[in-house]
Amino acid sequence: MKMIIAVVQNKDSNHLRIALAKAHFGATQLSTTGSFLQSKNSTFMIVVKDEQVDDVLAVIKKHAKTREQFMTPSAYIDNAANSMPVNVQVGGATVFVLPVDSMFHF
Repeated sequence: MKMIIAVVQNKDSNHLRIALAKAHFGATQLSTTGSFLQSKNSTFMIVVKDEQVDDVLAVIKKHAKTREQFMTPSAYIDNAANSMPVNVQVGGATVFVLPVDSMFHF
């Protein structure tokens, strides 16, 4: 068994949740906040059989899109007060695949 932890932007979370359910993959969705852009995210925890990992990753890749947005550097960066907004790539998914020794559902 593997646990897949996927961090996606909130803009993509509803589409991803629905797509995972349609593909019969159960997921726990948590509200999280990224530290770089201070934006709201959703973190999905999904436990599947080893042979299902690629199928789940394909669903995540299809429904978590990258996009560009302007951001002003944070105050903790030198000279941030004088900084102009910069264009950064956001979105997509940050995904971790971890081994699971056992899982219990009570």
